[in-house]
Amino acid sequence: MNTFYVTTPIYYANSLPHLGHLYTMIVADTIARSKRQRGIETYFLTGTDEHGINIERAAQKAGRTPQEQADYVVSYFKRMTSAFGLDTEHGGYDIFMRTTAPFHYEGVSDFWRRCEKAKTPKGNDAIYKGHYEGWFCAACAAYKTEDEYQKGDPPTCLIHDTPLDRVSEESYFFRLSDYGEALLAVYESRPDFIRPEARANEVISFVRGGLQDLSISRLRTSVSWGIPVPDDPAHTMYVWFDALTNYITAIGFGNEERERAVGFKKFWPALHLVGKDILRFHAVYWPAFLLAAGVELPRAIVAHGMLVDPNGRKMSKTLGNTVELDVLSRFFAIDTIRYFCLREMVFGQDGRFGYDGLIDRANSDLASGLGNLSSRTLTMIARYCDSRIPSGRIPEEKLLLAKRTGVDTDETTVAGFIETARDQFLLHFENLAFSRALEAAWSVVARVDKMITDAKPWDLAKDENQKQTLGVVLYRSAESLRWLSVLLYPVMPEASRAIWKQLGLEGVPDKIDPSTLKWGELPEGTAIGEVQAVFPRLDKTQILSDIRSGSESVKSPVQEPPASEPSESTNFIEIDDFAKVDLRVGQVLSAERVPKADKLLLLKIDLGEAQPRQILAGIAQYYEPEKLIGRKVVIVANLKPRKLRGLESQGMVVAASYGEEGRPVIATFTEDVPNGARLK
Repeated sequence: MNTFYVTTPIYYANSLPHLGHLYTMIVADTIARSKRQRGIETYFLTGTDEHGINIERAAQKAGRTPQEQADYVVSYFKRMTSAFGLDTEHGGYDIFMRTTAPFHYEGVSDFWRRCEKAKTPKGNDAIYKGHYEGWFCAACAAYKTEDEYQKGDPPTCLIHDTPLDRVSEESYFFRLSDYGEALLAVYESRPDFIRPEARANEVISFVRGGLQDLSISRLRTSVSWGIPVPDDPAHTMYVWFDALTNYITAIGFGNEERERAVGFKKFWPALHLVGKDILRFHAVYWPAFLLAAGVELPRAIVAHGMLVDPNGRKMSKTLGNTVELDVLSRFFAIDTIRYFCLREMVFGQDGRFGYDGLIDRANSDLASGLGNLSSRTLTMIARYCDSRIPSGRIPEEKLLLAKRTGVDTDETTVAGFIETARDQFLLHFENLAFSRALEAAWSVVARVDKMITDAKPWDLAKDENQKQTLGVVLYRSAESLRWLSVLLYPVMPEASRAIWKQLGLEGVPDKIDPSTLKWGELPEGTAIGEVQAVFPRLDKTQILSDIRSGSESVKSPVQEPPASEPSESTNFIEIDDFAKVDLRVGQVLSAERVPKADKLLLLKIDLGEAQPRQILAGIAQYYEPEKLIGRKVVIVANLKPRKLRGLESQGMVVAASYGEEGRPVIATFTEDVPNGARLK
């Protein structure tokens, strides 16, 4: 069956999404688009892991129930996937998996029972009840051995530097110690099961060092937010046993309705994409669970590295070197970000991510490279013509009479080069070597650019005897763009569609298998579309200045909105109407969430008056309270006070809204303005 299944990890719902989440999802989305483009029925999963003590604690701290906490985080994830074109509506994931889904409960219970009935390779029960005593890290959702924590009172996790919990209670165990030899046999017989090789070697070394049995439950009195152990509701399933199983429950394992809707038998096994920090869970625990349950192992487990700043340091808010997702979406086109992630960072290794590098790569490869090739080719086609085909249409390819130094009269030279580059691109792509694949594609850009520079079409256009030669040059350049738009679609879907449309072609490149491309199939005489810059050059100085100043009112420098005249239906107001609104500058002194009100923040704002104003703002889903403190905002100071949730609001924070969900963006200032100053 010609199917493919790719997954990201399901992300823990105790905190909001960040750049690492975005990176893995971009890679998975690119793979899924490539498979679909080649006619392979593909299923792409991402989502959230919503159970465990971390969720309970995060919910308690925020004044929410665990389900409300999960819903709150999921809302952010879904906004992120929509903003970056990764959701179903934009041709991205097929399911945003949530472990609170009822079908997941049913499937996990079935999986547990299978493991419970199983015998290990050494003839022992795969699951047994015992007593666990040791240190547990809530942040890792993992029990720690002595070499995995820093001794102290209490000891702290070496990964997250957070205090560990001492656990001493009855527990169900998975007899992992009996599966070492079976796992090593899998790794040996399937060299590509864990990738890259360096990560595989780490896993093999860990397994050869001896495996310990794994606690897979907690007493419900200790952790209530989770799936009950079948036939023993006094216990809650350990979060990793629950979470890992999502990969099969999402497509129908253990649930007939889900099986009919998607098809476990149809799509499994999966290609799992994971960060190297959770490789052990996916490459050791998960295969062992599957072996016990008698379920086929995954297609492969591929671990990527961590994202670091340009100086090689781990990104953290403490160091102030994080890359914020809202900044990325505000200043950079989606395809620019996708290209940078796949070209700049070698998949499987740690990757450096910084605004400087992103802008430099965008300007060199996209604006001056592919974007310039597209603009100059189409502009010349729109401007020049020959005796048979008018300007604005694809010229003919055949060079019948004229020859000119610098113009290769053998069309197979260019065609052969591009076909070879295409084959290299597809080979590297299949091996997940995205950076090398894009190198191959950009060799085409360089080759065609050289052809244009050598031929000098602007001179050919002046000589009536060279019009056929001119047509050949422009045809070959346009045909190369057609190939590139197909090749690059999985990486840059919007830009590829834009080039395709400007070439005047019908349909989209989404469903064209690049391996079937044949040279010369661009129809001559086709009227090209309106020529527009696919990748405008970015003003590095201005963008970096805006980012560093924290300006939120700056429009994206990538896509300026079209200018328009007021329509006859515009509802104008008089200046006297505007003067009735008293707009003042205020500074946020404090901000906190309103209990049991997910959307409200309680703000204390200095308007230069004797006492700060108390104002309620419905922005809690979009702004963290601590990030607002000290910010200058615009306040409607003469709005009649009103009560919300029993609290009086003495004004209104001014914010713009955009997108289908009406996301608010607070009006602020790039210059220092005194508190209480009036806007007019």
